[in-house]
Amino acid sequence: MSNKSQNEISKESSNLPNSNSHSITEISVNKRQNQRLTQLSEIADSSTNNHLKTSDELSTLRSLLLGVEPTQLDKLYERLDNPQIQAEDISRLLPEAIVLRSQQDKQLGEAIVSTVETAIHTSVKQDHNILSEAFFPIVGSATRKAISTALEEMMQSLNQTLEHSLSAQSWRWRLEAQRTGKSFAEIILLRTLVYRVEQVFLIHKQTGLLLQHLVAPRVTIQDPDLVSAMLTAIQDFVKDSFSVEHNEGLHSLQFGELTIWVEEGPTAVLAAIIRGKPPQELRLILQDAIAKIHLRLSSEINAFAGDPEPFAASKPYLEACLVDGYKSPPKKNYTYAWTFLGTIAIACGIWGFLTLKEQFRWHSYIQKLESEPGIVVINTKQHQGKYLISGMRDPLAVDPKILIQPANLNPQKVIGKWQPYLSLDPELVTIRAEKLLLPPKTVSLKVDNNGILNATGTAPRQWILETRKLWRFIPGVTQFNEKNLQELELSQLELYKQQIEQETLFFVEGTTELIPGEADKLANLEIKINQLLAAGKYLGRDISLQITGHTSTTGTEQINNFLSLARANKILSYLASQGINTSKFKAVGAGSNLSLSPELAKAANRKVSFKIFMTNTSRAQ
Repeated sequence: MSNKSQNEISKESSNLPNSNSHSITEISVNKRQNQRLTQLSEIADSSTNNHLKTSDELSTLRSLLLGVEPTQLDKLYERLDNPQIQAEDISRLLPEAIVLRSQQDKQLGEAIVSTVETAIHTSVKQDHNILSEAFFPIVGSATRKAISTALEEMMQSLNQTLEHSLSAQSWRWRLEAQRTGKSFAEIILLRTLVYRVEQVFLIHKQTGLLLQHLVAPRVTIQDPDLVSAMLTAIQDFVKDSFSVEHNEGLHSLQFGELTIWVEEGPTAVLAAIIRGKPPQELRLILQDAIAKIHLRLSSEINAFAGDPEPFAASKPYLEACLVDGYKSPPKKNYTYAWTFLGTIAIACGIWGFLTLKEQFRWHSYIQKLESEPGIVVINTKQHQGKYLISGMRDPLAVDPKILIQPANLNPQKVIGKWQPYLSLDPELVTIRAEKLLLPPKTVSLKVDNNGILNATGTAPRQWILETRKLWRFIPGVTQFNEKNLQELELSQLELYKQQIEQETLFFVEGTTELIPGEADKLANLEIKINQLLAAGKYLGRDISLQITGHTSTTGTEQINNFLSLARANKILSYLASQGINTSKFKAVGAGSNLSLSPELAKAANRKVSFKIFMTNTSRAQ
């Protein structure tokens, strides 16, 4: 066994607790399995003849089994016996182990249930505000939903109470309820309640300082900081004077026409100054606003130190609280009923007109369905005021229900029964091909009337190869035409070729040394050549590179030929030193034969240029 192999084994054994090193050790042991088995058999024979061998032989046996030297094995035992190192190793493997175990079964989740429950119980005992602040947005939404349900039940009860009201205003409200689709009790609340939210205050709960304040237009206000302090003082007075829970607070105050509604959050308080009688929906708006403010600005509220500037972000939520409700002015114009006979005549005329119009709409709807691809109408009829239609429909065709609304028909009167089938309409076959083949955005698919699937654009080679196999499984497609489809890698290959052929390296006059700054181009040239070779290998292209050296017309032709070849060989040697396979690269010295005209700068002739040649190999295209 070479010194290099022994060093590798020692290195693998010293890192044995790590999973990656353990995998490398297993690979190394498998490679030397036959050699170790031979050595083990020799030691076993020797042990049979000499039962009292020294500990050196046991150390050799351990070395062969574990692939480490005795001194390294002792270090390994020290590492395994060290609890600090074991904890570090386990910490690196623990996340992955938990994920793998969770994928196998549910035993891990069941095992840690009690631990999680104990941790939550301990957290609540230490500080219940942590979980209350985390669950406040969720609990607030659930509470608002419960209040909304209770409010709906109250409206239903009120609706039953007022059901037998016979006043003229009551009948107008009933007509409005029927016209708008709202309940009768809901209309009564909208028409009897008048309120306006004039001011909203956002107050820091712990310090009582004002965080943000908004006022409705044309409202006279006092010092907002003073109002905030007074509200906080009232809250503290009530808590100190009466036996209330620590987390309870004042929710409502009323002074004549003014009502103050207060909504508390974990760390901030929202107070609204309302003139009139506000509805319960306003309470939901305030609760939603304080919940969103805590969700958005929780960290800023906890870190508040007297600067209200960070709470300008709460203005949109506070502005949503500045709502109002006004009573509709009484209608002064009254419409008198038509005479009985006149009403009947007009009703008959309208009925006849609407009937003819609806028949026209029905026939237009049928014609629209028959013109849609993938839909075949078999039978239509009218029965008891409803329209019955039956036929066949491709799953990719348009839903007949979508066309009902544009036809101005009542969807409840149209009953359709459609049997599924596969349509060979080119439009639907194209959609079916796109769903199966999933073409990239640079490719467009279209099926013609002959069932030929035409692909146009550029696509990765892998997608093209898969499409050549899958198009036969598309119903309605008889042929795949890819003449207008170009491989994306081939376009990239041509781009690499153009970039390399445009590169030129300039040299100092009479030498093979690059002029200052030209050496920086070599690294970019190396990258482009590697990209070109990789793309050519993937596409089955045989790539060869010709490096041509040039000189100016100064000097003899023999010297120029020698110098130009030396320049080309220098670039070739550099590419070979960078690990590039230059077996198909060729250095050519052109001398001054391809030099530019003497009128141009001579420095432009002292250069190296590149030419790339590509041929197809036997790889299947």
